[in-house]
Amino acid sequence: MTQSNPNSANADMPIYGSVGVTFMEFPVVQDLASSDAEVIVSGVPFDMATSGRAGARSGPSGVRAASVNMVWEGERWPWSFALDDHLKVADIGNVTFKHGEPQTLVNNLEANILNIVKAGKNPLTIGGDHFITLPILRSVAKEHGPVALIHFDAHTDTYSGGSKYDHGTFLHHAVEEGIVDTEHSIQIGIRTNFTREGYPFEVLDGAWVGDHGPQATLNEIKKRVGDKKVYVTFDIDCLDPAYAPGTGTPVAAGLTTDCALKIIRGLQGLNLVGMDVVEVSPAYDHAEITSLAAATLALEYLYVLAANKQK
Repeated sequence: MTQSNPNSANADMPIYGSVGVTFMEFPVVQDLASSDAEVIVSGVPFDMATSGRAGARSGPSGVRAASVNMVWEGERWPWSFALDDHLKVADIGNVTFKHGEPQTLVNNLEANILNIVKAGKNPLTIGGDHFITLPILRSVAKEHGPVALIHFDAHTDTYSGGSKYDHGTFLHHAVEEGIVDTEHSIQIGIRTNFTREGYPFEVLDGAWVGDHGPQATLNEIKKRVGDKKVYVTFDIDCLDPAYAPGTGTPVAAGLTTDCALKIIRGLQGLNLVGMDVVEVSPAYDHAEITSLAAATLALEYLYVLAANKQK
């Protein structure tokens, strides 16, 4: 059984990549040129770059399904407006690739994101493991130049010893390729070892964020980013496993969901050019709390875009 995507010709979709409900039940879009949507949601059911527990290939379907729990709200708390009144969003489905051939995923994902950004639209991508951020950043940088990166994670993902397709090396390669502006990028929630001396990113580790809280974290983010174009990548393992058990490489002592949502809401005013939420592994989830957290983070990003439009 295969499923084709008009944006990814000659690719076979694995069975696990089929799409059920769209994110937040937003309309499906196939022709970007004729769509008035300002944000395009894509799913990337890929976890061949995972080094820990597998299952992030089911992340897009899990997050989309969990998002339905929030569809009933009109004016969503704590916002004072309905999203649909200020922002048009559509779901383009999943990026296709040939099972067992990861380079087809790279090629098709880069093409998908480049089509979105060249159409003047903001990409919101649901993974999949964190490797997918590298092809996304390549395409975003082709349109916007090197971007400031706000990276939420338990791990730095700057490891240089991994394979070509490795979710722990995406940022190492992004820096080498010059597609990330390291002087204006920041990592939030890190709580695994790295060498600070000569390290190119500012890091607010998990303990620092826990001690200082979301507002102090936001102050540091905005100081670092300034007026640069900003891409946000959120590995769900940035959250403590108590709030996000459904992920491949959980690390204790992470952020609470409340803290993370307050930080995302506080990104208002920044020049945001895209976001992804990755590493949701529904097989290790309980009561969909990880998928719901990821869907909520993605939805709050949309509200931030809508708030920015009003300003």
